[in-house]
Amino acid sequence: MDDSNTSQQRNKKKMDGSTCMELALEGERLCKAGDCRAGVAFFEAAIQAGTDDLKTLTAIYSQLGNAYFYLGEYSKAMQYHKHDLTLARTMQDKMGEAKASGNLGNTMKVLGRYDESLLCCKRHLSVSRELGDKVGEGRALYNLANVYHSKGKHLGRSGNQDPGHFPDAVKECLQKAVEYYNENLQLMVELGDRSAQGRACGNLGNTHYLLGNFTQAISYHQQRLKIAKEFGDKAAERRAHSNLGNAHVFLGQFETAAEHYKRTLVLAQELGDRAMEAQACYSLGNTYTLLRDLPASVEYHMRHMRIAQELNDTVGEGRACWSLGNAHTAMGNNEKALYYAQRHLQISQQIEDMAGLETARMNLSDLRRAMGRDAGDGPELTDSTLSAPLRPRRQSMDNMDLLKMTPEAKVRGDAEKPAPLNVSQTSNDESFMDGDDFLDQLTRFQSKRMDDQRCSLTVGGAGGSSSGSTPDPVKDDLIDLIQGMQSRRMDEQRADLPVCDLDLPGFSGSKDFIQRLSVASDADGLPDDQFFDMLIRCQGSRLDDQRSVLPELSVPHPPPAPTVPDEDFFSLIQRLQSERIEDQRSALPPSKTPGD
Repeated sequence: MDDSNTSQQRNKKKMDGSTCMELALEGERLCKAGDCRAGVAFFEAAIQAGTDDLKTLTAIYSQLGNAYFYLGEYSKAMQYHKHDLTLARTMQDKMGEAKASGNLGNTMKVLGRYDESLLCCKRHLSVSRELGDKVGEGRALYNLANVYHSKGKHLGRSGNQDPGHFPDAVKECLQKAVEYYNENLQLMVELGDRSAQGRACGNLGNTHYLLGNFTQAISYHQQRLKIAKEFGDKAAERRAHSNLGNAHVFLGQFETAAEHYKRTLVLAQELGDRAMEAQACYSLGNTYTLLRDLPASVEYHMRHMRIAQELNDTVGEGRACWSLGNAHTAMGNNEKALYYAQRHLQISQQIEDMAGLETARMNLSDLRRAMGRDAGDGPELTDSTLSAPLRPRRQSMDNMDLLKMTPEAKVRGDAEKPAPLNVSQTSNDESFMDGDDFLDQLTRFQSKRMDDQRCSLTVGGAGGSSSGSTPDPVKDDLIDLIQGMQSRRMDEQRADLPVCDLDLPGFSGSKDFIQRLSVASDADGLPDDQFFDMLIRCQGSRLDDQRSVLPELSVPHPPPAPTVPDEDFFSLIQRLQSERIEDQRSALPPSKTPGD
């Protein structure tokens, strides 16, 4: 019998005959220990056991919502946070209402429902300020900033702009994010919370990066780096160095960028994170291409490729082959360039990357024409051939306008260069959830997924995804929530509201008691009419298609690429290098034997 079955049997014995409180405490313990799946089982068992203690029940709802959120089961997270909000309002528990509103806002943000998320987070902020809860206020400000940041990035993906060149709608969202991050930072300074100050600085750096304020971005990332060092937080330190490298690239300060990427590489190695190590090598390879140090570029791209192969990252291996092919072409090593172009073509076919396929075919055609070969003449190169000493061919480099990205060149070329979105910054987003201890646990769990900012969470991820033919129960739940909250304003409906309309699973107490609480809460325990009106207006335009999939889910996603820093940053490098491809091709040197 394996350990998993043994653990399940042990948990089943604990559940037998246990009270709701005992089950809930065990569920909380398991979640804090990192076993959220087992914790959920105990919380669900606690609900089955039932309780007449409303405070216990609201705690179970909140913890279950948080646990399901971590597990990526956002529909269930929404369901239990909705129950938590309903019960908090019924109990006239303002603090509970604030936290439940914040948790609903975070869940809706992950699902791409930004307007509803903003309303819930604003309600969290309003109630926290009403209660004088500075910690809650700080969390609400931070969450509001995160939602605006995510919404801005989402809107920006529909165009092809560099940071600083987004449409006004995107800039407005990002500017609102800056405002709320600044408010959060000021409050965290007032409270003396250095850790939260570090998070705010990191996110301010990322948002200014997207706005094209690269100098300000660098200033905030330097502050983030300083605070990370104070806490010995090497993961945060690594993110700060990576973000600093990205910002310096946009200022044309490539030597400085390379130094930050080297520090990123060292920290990734110390952390034992092979994927992050590969990303640092990838960034260094591209930076050394911009610095015209092609032997160094080849070295780092080779390191990236080896790790990509080790981690079965086919997309990352394809990126490495593309970069290696370009570098060898520029150095005059046409045989090696041909090999990597062929490999890039094979990988692009394998992963159905149409853009990569077109690029690989074009590169192969140009290389074969320059080498005087027919389409089928590409030889298979041996490992010994590929490991021959590298000799850069400077005559081909003389014809390359290798970088048109100095600050002066960017000013001259801004009006004529539409470019792809770039969001290569590393995420510092860490959404605040209900319960201080559980918040800390969730923050650690979500650090690899939240974004953003590398952020960011992918809507199509496990547990939160759906297909075009599958109804969206979360949206239906939200409509039910709004309808339930609106019921008090239907003519004389609240006076004889059935207890079952409260839909509180696990409550085993007096129905009359809940009925009295419900009537009492009608006067002053519910959010005001303006809050409901705004929710309904946000939902109104989507009632007719409430079963349609989220926009992101209707577009096929490429396979994951854990060793590539960011698809958009790759697009930037590709765009920069493509400006010189014609110059490279027009002056390809004569065919050379590898190693000459």
